[in-house]
Amino acid sequence: MTYSPKYWWQNAVVYQVYPRSFQDSNHDGIGDLKGVTSRLDYIQKLGVDIIWLNPIYRSPNVDNGYDISDYRAIDPTFGSLADFKELLAAAHQRGLKIMMDLVVNHSSDEHEWFQQSRQGKTNPYRDYYIWRDPVDGHAPTNWGSYFSGSAWQYDEASGQYYLHLFATKQPDLNWENPALRHSVYDIMNWWANLGVDGFRMDVINLISKPATYQDGQKERGEAFANVEPIVANGHRIHEFLQEMNQAVMQKHDLVTVGETPGASTTDAKQYANLTETELNMVFEFEHVSLDGNPNPALGKWNDQKVSLPALRANLVKWQTELAGQAWNSLYWNNHDQPRVVSRFGDDSPAYRVVSAKMLATILHCLQGTPYIYAGEELGMTNAPFASLAAYQDLESQNAYRQLVEEEHLVDGPTMLKYLAAHSRDNARTPMQWDASLNAGFSDHDPWLAVNPNYVTINAKAALADPDSVFYHYQKLIQLRHDLPVITEGKFALVAGNENDAQVFAYTRTDETTTLLVVANFTATTLTRSFAQPTAGTLLLSNYTDDQGTTLRPYEAKVYQLN
Repeated sequence: MTYSPKYWWQNAVVYQVYPRSFQDSNHDGIGDLKGVTSRLDYIQKLGVDIIWLNPIYRSPNVDNGYDISDYRAIDPTFGSLADFKELLAAAHQRGLKIMMDLVVNHSSDEHEWFQQSRQGKTNPYRDYYIWRDPVDGHAPTNWGSYFSGSAWQYDEASGQYYLHLFATKQPDLNWENPALRHSVYDIMNWWANLGVDGFRMDVINLISKPATYQDGQKERGEAFANVEPIVANGHRIHEFLQEMNQAVMQKHDLVTVGETPGASTTDAKQYANLTETELNMVFEFEHVSLDGNPNPALGKWNDQKVSLPALRANLVKWQTELAGQAWNSLYWNNHDQPRVVSRFGDDSPAYRVVSAKMLATILHCLQGTPYIYAGEELGMTNAPFASLAAYQDLESQNAYRQLVEEEHLVDGPTMLKYLAAHSRDNARTPMQWDASLNAGFSDHDPWLAVNPNYVTINAKAALADPDSVFYHYQKLIQLRHDLPVITEGKFALVAGNENDAQVFAYTRTDETTTLLVVANFTATTLTRSFAQPTAGTLLLSNYTDDQGTTLRPYEAKVYQLN
């Protein structure tokens, strides 16, 4: 029987849909809202509670919808506002909630606000964006964009630069301006009044820029300074989020999650405090940054896997330091991260299924709200793109140009290996529904190539196989709904597991129940004395039998000890 925690979202599970890649309904090779509506029964069958939609607003799509030109309009690529209302109603009929993606660190340069802002220094919208005079004839600072190159773009007409932390067509909004802030709150209330159930907030901890603009530290060989330490978790961020909370969240029953690059556990305890004065939870980046390149100038671009001790230490840190003070988001992958089974598991045919289940088990038994990225529940893998031309992702293309062609920090073949491991397009290949043409995603050439393994890895095959990754996720979700200990119990590492390079073992404990979770992160058969407790019930496993203290390749087990 499902229990109800203090806050409804605490034992909820979120399913992330990247609409462009989910289901095409109008035969143009691009997923759309009617396509999402047509697949709601599938999402409902999985057992999740909330659907997070990546941006569906009107956009020039320079960054796949994260460059918004009208916050109150649906992009025609995805359909109409009527189509969205139909999706919302159909989801609510099935007990599913809809979370929108809110992108308010920046807009598109085609937004009416920026078009007005560009008219000149006296325009009332000028201060909706961040404009600065040149310094000694060049950009105001040496800050680098997240998407390579300078974070400043010169505007000939006014003789000033505007700030863009991402693409040049994504100018940053000026949150120092109260008129801008309240325009954002009006947009949020408009969607909430329409019936939306929550917001995932894109890079929300970057909205408070420094009081003074100064050059940052450049790494050897870099043309620009890493901007994240300069702009993340700024001096007015909590003031802004508390004002937003009062203007929006306190008026509606919403779930909110903030994407917070560069946030520490200390930061998260303020952002996601349990007194609900700011956000409900945050997406942190530490555990998905552990496999970055040892050369800081190359950032995330690397092809080496993280060690279990490093990964476990980070997960444990976030579990223990937030416990009782703030709420975790739990995720392995999303639209910006490579596929989990390829990154942290083993996507070979021999071990893809068991390692996908193992990774799901480890994550879903932790404290926090789990996020499942569409296709994760099928064990979808990274894409086998062989050339730069195969990639659509702006970040990937820009990184190749900067690191290979401009700065000569890495050679082309090596960079292609790095893209194969970390490009965002790994997660953006179309959803694999069945073994028909284009994986059942579209009868038109898709906007991004389908992973050729769709013939064997697809939803139709998963639903027909009672031992599939899909049904393992379904069981994990049901356990979370049924067992209060998964939501409320205390987390602890099993004694002696701190330095184990092969096995992750932890307990979850409340007044009445203790769970033991054990996972073998290797393709080797191992023996561990805690693998089968003397008195315990096996609740879930990714193998069909239990061999006690023997742990087979990527074996994961959940025991109830009392």
